[in-house]
Amino acid sequence: MPIIQYKPTTAGRRKSSVQSFKDVTSTTPHKALLLSQKQMAGRGASGHITVRHRGGGAKRHVRLIDWKRDKYDIPAQVQTIEYDPNRGARIALLAYADGEKRYVLAPLGLTVGMSIVSSKERGEPAMGNRFPLEKIPVGMQVHNVELEPGRGGKMVRGAGAAAELLAIEGERATLRLPSGEVRMVPKTCFATIGTVSNPDWRLVRWGKAGRMRHRSVRPTVRGKAMNPVDHPHGGGEARNSIGMPSPKTPTGKKALGVKTRKSKKPSNAFIVRRRQHAKRNA
Repeated sequence: MPIIQYKPTTAGRRKSSVQSFKDVTSTTPHKALLLSQKQMAGRGASGHITVRHRGGGAKRHVRLIDWKRDKYDIPAQVQTIEYDPNRGARIALLAYADGEKRYVLAPLGLTVGMSIVSSKERGEPAMGNRFPLEKIPVGMQVHNVELEPGRGGKMVRGAGAAAELLAIEGERATLRLPSGEVRMVPKTCFATIGTVSNPDWRLVRWGKAGRMRHRSVRPTVRGKAMNPVDHPHGGGEARNSIGMPSPKTPTGKKALGVKTRKSKKPSNAFIVRRRQHAKRNA
């Protein structure tokens, strides 16, 4: 959906923009698929802060999304396209022929009244249909891809994201992910045809601190502005450098550009090309 820019009537509106909600057909969620969740404010089970700058924000309910879509060969009609405060993409409320209703991630172009299906056999490769990768034509765009058969979609779920099915060889399918990484997954893993909805979501400029507080994002203080006892970057007179070869986290570990993936992780064998190589060769 397009991004709306208002006239700069205030300082906050001068640099901010909002997303259009013309594609949203209902503002009343299906209550049976709502879940109330307590705000953890960036704290783990032990009560310690594990993610900084989290807390407050507008109250929101979790929508129960069907990541598996395991009602096979039962057509489902799209009843509504709704806004989900927990993600950038839109969600669609499906009504199955047996009366059950479920939320799914809405692909780009899905409209109310359309019929989509999930099947283990080869079917029409239309937008919104879900099949095993081996049943999808090579070269198509897919999203909500499983890493292990039957575990539900784990990859390519962000707004506007899509992976390209490159090949089917042996027991595995090769995908090019949105990051540029090329990796293999079992060909029996399910994927939904199409691109995730609302691709312009990342173009929204939040503009002012108040809108970030609504999103549960609290203020962030630069480490350089702190004292040496509070941050490795702290101390010094005026606006000088951080005084070290590379930036560090508040706990003293290296930050920005440091590889965090384990070198001996078993799934490394399924990565054909890492995303760093993809960007360098582009």
